[in-house]
Amino acid sequence: MATLGAVVQRQQLRAELKKARNKSRLTQLQVAERMDWSPSKLIRIEAGQVGISTNDLRALLREYGITDPEQTEFFLSLARASRKMPYREYRGLLAKPYMDLLSYEVSASIVRTFEPLLIPGLLQTEEYSRAVSLTFAPDIAGDRLDRLIEIRQQRQEILENDERPEFFFIIDEAAIHRWVGGPRVMRGQLERLKEMATRPGISIQVVPFGIGAHAGLQGPFVLLEFDGEIDHILYLEKYTGESVFSDDPEATAVHLERFWELERLAPREDLPRLVDHAIEGLGERVDSTPQEEVGLMA
Repeated sequence: MATLGAVVQRQQLRAELKKARNKSRLTQLQVAERMDWSPSKLIRIEAGQVGISTNDLRALLREYGITDPEQTEFFLSLARASRKMPYREYRGLLAKPYMDLLSYEVSASIVRTFEPLLIPGLLQTEEYSRAVSLTFAPDIAGDRLDRLIEIRQQRQEILENDERPEFFFIIDEAAIHRWVGGPRVMRGQLERLKEMATRPGISIQVVPFGIGAHAGLQGPFVLLEFDGEIDHILYLEKYTGESVFSDDPEATAVHLERFWELERLAPREDLPRLVDHAIEGLGERVDSTPQEEVGLMA
């Protein structure tokens, strides 16, 4: 598996610091008073919302009774790695949850994605991604739009890596029948979907219309699984923005069970037939000037 990303390192540091404080039998308020911090500073550090300097970390470890050089270096290495954020050159262009997702993806051992309305971002063609982007953010154009599409294509390089997570994608049939960008763009997207489904380590399934209503219709989500201290992290995506992460065991367990249920409803062997049917539905129409329909959705 690839080296742990910065966001994952921060989450692991958060978990280890909280564990060390509990072991020292100190409350957050007691620690904050001893460190001469506001309680909110320690709360944000333990929540993984902010980083911590090496000087502050050394002092904090002493309060917890951790003086062993190897243990200290373990914590310091996590803190240093947590500050090495990917796609730094795009900061200010990308929303923080999306940047965090990029870091989580390269660090995961398994990535499970469900999408009821759109083709997942990792599987999108450049033309499809541009059409989606213009729909969600019609005010974005020119160089800024080109850079957003560049990020999408750069993100997809993970699918070509020898060391990569296993990817499981489930899509509702509605996503393959919605003409995003027009017939020509959609044909290219569907052909890409079929090709990607043949690659090792990538599973793509489609929940057919005949299933009727199902739990996945509550919305898209990404569930990332990790080796080590962090087990699962859930990414709940909102088309209107405000996407959020959660490592709450109950929430991740519910969505893992939901994903397994969706897998049962979407036999892998049905994908070529369902995609070919969607392609047939496009007919012979080829729109030479497809609608310019971004937000970068997962």
